[in-house]
Amino acid sequence: MCTTCGCGDGEVKIEGEHAHHEHVHADGTAHSHEHPHTHEHGHSYTPVHSHAPGVGSRRMVQIEQDILSKNNAYAAQNRQRLADRGIFTLNLVSSPGSGKTTLLVKTIESLAGRVPVAVVEGDQQTSHDADRIRATGAAAVQVNTGKGCHLDAHMVGHAIERLDLADDSLLMIENVGNLVCPAAFDLGEAHKVVILSVTEGEDKPLKYPDMFHAADLMILNKVDLLPYVSFDVDKSIEYARRINPKLAVLKVSATTGEGMERWLAWLTEGVDVAIAARQQNVNLLKKRIAELEAMLAAKGG
Repeated sequence: MCTTCGCGDGEVKIEGEHAHHEHVHADGTAHSHEHPHTHEHGHSYTPVHSHAPGVGSRRMVQIEQDILSKNNAYAAQNRQRLADRGIFTLNLVSSPGSGKTTLLVKTIESLAGRVPVAVVEGDQQTSHDADRIRATGAAAVQVNTGKGCHLDAHMVGHAIERLDLADDSLLMIENVGNLVCPAAFDLGEAHKVVILSVTEGEDKPLKYPDMFHAADLMILNKVDLLPYVSFDVDKSIEYARRINPKLAVLKVSATTGEGMERWLAWLTEGVDVAIAARQQNVNLLKKRIAELEAMLAAKGG
């Protein structure tokens, strides 16, 4: 990564074994090597409109485009691998403190025995959130981005390799708390889900339009606190749909359980669609194989 967002130098750590990783520098050069993801390594992040020594603005734009293009290629690989196994994948994005991890914990507990769930946890430091997820019995892999402010598709691909994912299941990626950079980076998910809590301002969609435009669902979380905060629900939804008219909205309290059934129904419907798509692809493949076998038999006859 990443000229797109202006992250600082840092190290990426992924729980697991050796993996191939590529470093892209501010001058556009790159090198790659094999390394264990538990080792620390530096990445150079430069804001796209900054003045990197010896790099003109036109070159910076080209570097940004190259990085996003490479990320999208990794994302397409992730998406295909997950779709082939009927795994419904979500990218959960929000500001810090919106309640993503609590929502995940409650969701996993509610889906126990109904849908297998695994989680990729993204944070700059610590494994606290992954530990909370694993305490529910769900599989989780922690990705620490150092000073990086978002996950990318390459990181997620390696994290997926460390998970024992079940076919026909649910994978949830909890991105680093940030409403800016994750909007630009496809991870291979079926949907981005943006979480806005009522303890934040209702004008967040107007302040961070790219994220709300990229999302398919907005969860308005912590609605149990509405009597105690100054937050206009109708305005927040109006602002969000001004940015994205097709945005679906669910009002939820992970703490009290209000609205959770609608969220769980949305999830299970997504899982069912992913399973049906996988089965359809399997049936098409079987049909094609049968047709080829019939052609070969006819030629042999």
